[in-house]
Amino acid sequence: MDRPNQTKKAQPGKLNGVRGMNDVLPADEPLWRRFEDAVAGAMRAYGYSQIRTPIVEHTRLFVRGIGEVTDIVEKEMYSFTDSLNGEDLTLRPENTAGVVRATIEHNLLYDGPKRLWYAGPMFRHERPQKGRYRQFHQVGAEALGMAGPDADAEVILLCQRLWDELGLTGVRLEINSLGASHERRAHREALVAYFEAHRDVLDAEAQRRLHSNPLRILDTKNPAMQALAEQAPRLIDFLGPESLAHFERLQSLLRSQNLPFRINPRLVRGLDYYNLTVFEWVADIGGTPLTVCGGGRYDPLIEMLGGKPAPACGFAVGVERVLELMRAVGHGTAEPQCEVYVVHQGDETLEAALQASERLRDAGLDVILHCGGGSFKSQFRRADASGARLAVIVGSDELARGEASVKWLRAGESGAGGPQRSVPLDRLAELVVEAIVANDNHPGEPEQ
Repeated sequence: MDRPNQTKKAQPGKLNGVRGMNDVLPADEPLWRRFEDAVAGAMRAYGYSQIRTPIVEHTRLFVRGIGEVTDIVEKEMYSFTDSLNGEDLTLRPENTAGVVRATIEHNLLYDGPKRLWYAGPMFRHERPQKGRYRQFHQVGAEALGMAGPDADAEVILLCQRLWDELGLTGVRLEINSLGASHERRAHREALVAYFEAHRDVLDAEAQRRLHSNPLRILDTKNPAMQALAEQAPRLIDFLGPESLAHFERLQSLLRSQNLPFRINPRLVRGLDYYNLTVFEWVADIGGTPLTVCGGGRYDPLIEMLGGKPAPACGFAVGVERVLELMRAVGHGTAEPQCEVYVVHQGDETLEAALQASERLRDAGLDVILHCGGGSFKSQFRRADASGARLAVIVGSDELARGEASVKWLRAGESGAGGPQRSVPLDRLAELVVEAIVANDNHPGEPEQ
């Protein structure tokens, strides 16, 4: 389980991890692998190709793309000056800007639109808490060069397919439209005038944002400002015919697929490059509603970063938050480390046990060869703890006969609870595979 690093007094000579940057321990690896496999399958089903970009980019990429007057750029980025060449660099706080930079640099749109996806760590200097870390992971999809609401609908449906693949229910879709730049400007002016008239209700953070980024005030978490935000001018009321048509077509496409959604007029974006469609997937994690995925359309970004104007939309999934949902539906149980555990007496039996392990692996089985010595009793305890389906035993007596013994370990297997079976060493892999296949085809039946 990904756990926030506990604040505690360090012992002399002991080094702890950086606060908010967590280890993924072996017990959690199967959960991550299940998620990653589902993501890869969903992306492949929609024709998305994976792109891998560096975790370090020039700081100006994020200043230009995200916007100077944002919490990310102002307070959260891990930025530094390269001591060798004086370049200002930043650990990526998000990856859309990096994907767009790579698209422009390598001219990926020269032959038409592209569907790209990415996965990896991001970095923001935030106060660590459940579901919010300083190193966190995101999976994202970017549909580049596609202007219509059909692309918006497709990336939303891709998310729904991912939730279905993971068996997650209760993930709710909220949508809104940010319109075009001139519509946002008109709304912004109305918003500033409205909040100016109620300045006495604004907290310090809202007053700071009033003229620099008033949209973010709508997203306030301050209970004393909720009513004020609810009654603020709504952006949707400032949308012109083209923006409204785009938004209404998106809604009709989602309804055609029986995908429920809620229009949330307060849904905004802290990143300057969004326009038209914005959406979030929200779920209750530990009794608190949290956004597990956010996305939308960002048509201005490619030109803002120096490329030829081209439309784009996409999303980013917060991996750690989705993993919490997966645990809640029972995906957090440990998986077997192997299918076969090889037990031996050491000395002259070691070479035969090593040879047997390699041949079993050649046959496509996952095998742990016991290392470090110990009695058969202690080795069987390790075999049971590994989750192996069966144990192969190479003892001195078996070796003298050119044999090994096979014993089923798991309840419900065809030979579980029965006697050990002796098999020739030179046919071990063949017979073990046959036994496993027979058991899978007829589980619970006595082994012949």
